[in-house]
Amino acid sequence: MRLQDGVWRDRLKAVGPRIVRGARALGREAADLLLPSLAWDSPEAAATPGLSAGAWSRVAFLEDPVCDGCGAGFEMDGGPFAAARCAACLARPYAFARARAACLYDEASRGLILKFKHGDHQPFAPLFARWIARSAAPLLDEADAVVPVPLHRFRLLSRRFNQAAEIARPLARDAGLDYVPDALVRTTHTTTQGGKSARGRRLNVRKAFAVSEAGRRRIRGRRILLVDDVLTTGATAEACARALIEAGARAVDLAVVARVRKTRELPT
Repeated sequence: MRLQDGVWRDRLKAVGPRIVRGARALGREAADLLLPSLAWDSPEAAATPGLSAGAWSRVAFLEDPVCDGCGAGFEMDGGPFAAARCAACLARPYAFARARAACLYDEASRGLILKFKHGDHQPFAPLFARWIARSAAPLLDEADAVVPVPLHRFRLLSRRFNQAAEIARPLARDAGLDYVPDALVRTTHTTTQGGKSARGRRLNVRKAFAVSEAGRRRIRGRRILLVDDVLTTGATAEACARALIEAGARAVDLAVVARVRKTRELPT
């Protein structure tokens, strides 16, 4: 009997993660049926304070098919391209395995994100989390923990909150995932990435991130969902993903609110 108990215990361990992922997927579908206000394209969700119906209607949400590696939209319909990668990702993959963005970073979404980030408009955080929950559903289903991109303590003092953490917290809570806000630390106070070339951005954040001792124990051997507000060249997310993987993470995926239309050129 003890032998049989051991066999069943091993079987449960093997199928346990699949059961959890299935429950998450069913939970999202049930929420969309019972609570349509959670859907990103519903008028009810536009009732978020500070978000007008006009601003909502101008947001360019990204739909499948997208590049599995960087989240860029493909100008073709699903089918065999549903899990394909763009030429740039095939030629030079990022350190993070996959990426998803809820919308394009354009004039409409930029205004909302800047209002949230610099205007201290925190009611946008749970809304952005719901957007990511929809766009990054496959990544959430396979994630073990959620980690936000950190701010340096000097920038945190001036801004008073970390926008990535404010989004990641409700995202992890609603998905039933472990939230590890202190896994990554920013070791250098880098200059802003704005206005820099792709190479300049990479150099600016090189070795700028490290994994804390407490974080190391909670990310080792686990698949991490890294969360940020915007994906431009991918330099910051790349540096964070490398630090997490070097510290023992099994894999890192990336989820952001918005991404620029084109993050990088093909290597020459």
